[in-house]
Amino acid sequence: MLPPDVSKRRSELHLLDVREQDEWDAGHIDGAQHIPLGELGARVGEVPKDRVVVAVCRSGSRSDRAAKALRASGFEAENLDGGVAAWARSGLPLVTRSGGAGRVI
Repeated sequence: MLPPDVSKRRSELHLLDVREQDEWDAGHIDGAQHIPLGELGARVGEVPKDRVVVAVCRSGSRSDRAAKALRASGFEAENLDGGVAAWARSGLPLVTRSGGAGRVI
């Protein structure tokens, strides 16, 4: 999915950020859930099944793997094309834990 489409459909979607902790801390999409890709298998039960899951990473590679794994586990899952880098390039905001402006690392 493209970032602007995800932004417009936020209420229908569940964003799952699979980046590492330092990447998440630097900036993430407000309201996204954070489970690093390496922990997803053990924590998949924390991901809701009642909405389409959009997996997110920096550029779209790790999140593509996450989306495929989620689909194999019975989830309806998509990948955020271009990741948070494309999100930020589209002029959409990233936040930090404290609510300040985030950045992509």
